[in-house]
Amino acid sequence: MPKPSPKSVPVLTTDAQAEGFLDQDLSTLDFAQFKPMRFETLPKSARLTMRLPEPLIAALKARAKERGIPYQRLIREALEQALN
Repeated sequence: MPKPSPKSVPVLTTDAQAEGFLDQDLSTLDFAQFKPMRFETLPKSARLTMRLPEPLIAALKARAKERGIPYQRLIREALEQALN
C-alpha cells in the first residue's frame, strides 16, 4: 500500500474551518512547513519611550508588515534576542 503524500495546511479564515481541519486524520500532515513561534505571555506592565530617526522607524514598520506583526512586537523581539 503506497504511503499517502504529506498534506499542507490550507488557508483557514474562520474558527469553523480550523475546527473542521483539525477534526480529520492529520497523520500525514507535513510538519516541516511549520516554523517555531514564541508567544508573548508576560503582561506589558512597563513603558519605554525613545526617540528614533524616521528612516529607522519606517524600516521597522516595513519589516514588521512583511512578517504580519505590529512593529512594537518586532522591537520587543529584537530586544529579547539581544539579551539571549
